[in-house]
Amino acid sequence: MKIWNSIFLTSRFFLVFGLITGLFAVGFFVEILFPITQVLLILAMIMVLVDIWLLFHSKQPLEAKRRLPKILSLGAENKIFLDVYNPSAQAVTLEIIDELPVQMQERDFSIKLELEGKKAETIMYELRPLKRGEYEFGALNIYMASMLGLVQRRVQFTDPMLVPVYPSVAQMKQLELKAFNQVTVQKGIRKIRRLGHSYEFEQIKNYVRGDDYRSINWKASSHRGSLMVNSYQDERAQQVYCLLDKSRVMRMPFDGLSLMDYAINTCLVISNIVLQKEDRAGLISFSDIIGTTIKAEKKSNQLNKILAALYREKERNLEANYELLYHASRKLIKGRSLLLLFTNFESSYALERVLPILRKINALHLLVVVFFDNTEIRRFTEEDAEQTEDIYLQTIAQGYLTEKAAMAQRLKKFGIQAIFTQPEELAVNTINKYLELKSRGLI
Repeated sequence: MKIWNSIFLTSRFFLVFGLITGLFAVGFFVEILFPITQVLLILAMIMVLVDIWLLFHSKQPLEAKRRLPKILSLGAENKIFLDVYNPSAQAVTLEIIDELPVQMQERDFSIKLELEGKKAETIMYELRPLKRGEYEFGALNIYMASMLGLVQRRVQFTDPMLVPVYPSVAQMKQLELKAFNQVTVQKGIRKIRRLGHSYEFEQIKNYVRGDDYRSINWKASSHRGSLMVNSYQDERAQQVYCLLDKSRVMRMPFDGLSLMDYAINTCLVISNIVLQKEDRAGLISFSDIIGTTIKAEKKSNQLNKILAALYREKERNLEANYELLYHASRKLIKGRSLLLLFTNFESSYALERVLPILRKINALHLLVVVFFDNTEIRRFTEEDAEQTEDIYLQTIAQGYLTEKAAMAQRLKKFGIQAIFTQPEELAVNTINKYLELKSRGLI
């Protein structure tokens, strides 16, 4: 029964026996074809038996193993490796079907390859998970066929594997390299020129061409007989909090990811940059209630604490309570801090309703409101209008986009920093804003 359950018929099998069946039908009218078809049927059955023997004469026909990273990154392309070895001397054709996690919703995933005898091969494919949580990989099924190709033998490796999907660690590392690369200017991260001297004194060094002449230390220069300049470093130990709105306005999906997941990835990215800059990173999530609260620190395990907290966050179906956020900012955040508020406003009415509270928070801290451009509507406005109705719809859509852009100007009018960004550019724009505010000495 074990062998019987491992036998699968191929399309070539049905093609051959379908042709023989057709010849039998014609043989009723053309008598000479009937005995020829009988011989062909016997030969085909012998070939099937030979094919089965070729596939099943070896007890261990294949060796295979799946290799997964310890964690998968949300919204990023994660590499999965399959190691396959053919210990027999004959070449085989393989169809590999990996049982992917149910969250991926893949129903037709398969990989085909030809593997020579005594050869090993490593296959790589990529997965882009769109939800946080635990992903379970099932059995690894390999269907092998000989050169005859009439029958397939299923070799199954029942090795279930569980791997968590965390906020994008891959994006965090990539943007960290861009933010701290001092040699080349890579796409996305802007180098901000420092203004003024609101920095901590670091050392006195020899003057080189390009140094600010206002930094010359004349007293040290007279002692050394050469020009010396004061060197400054960015002020450190500043508190930076990510305020994560997880109410229903953040459930809107773009390119498979919800706005909240884009914000979660960015919270991890900016927290890593903040800690690398010797500042303190913290986290507060809120909706109708206050969720996670992590005090701003720069301990060695701070990033892991933030990562674990972001992994557990879930959207809620109710409206965000900004009054509760204001009281939490007064009670939980000691001292003036940079607050990065990740939220979304779909109408000017929604902004005006919470604007008085945002102004109160901004009076206590340096508040940066981050909200999103609707890229789907923007793409719609850029399409060619084919009918009169399309013109009216695009005009309405353009008015909606103009209203959203005006919200950023409305916030700036009251001294509130704003980032109006497309979801896919959220992380880069947030890092640039942080570096800009730091270079201007505002934090």
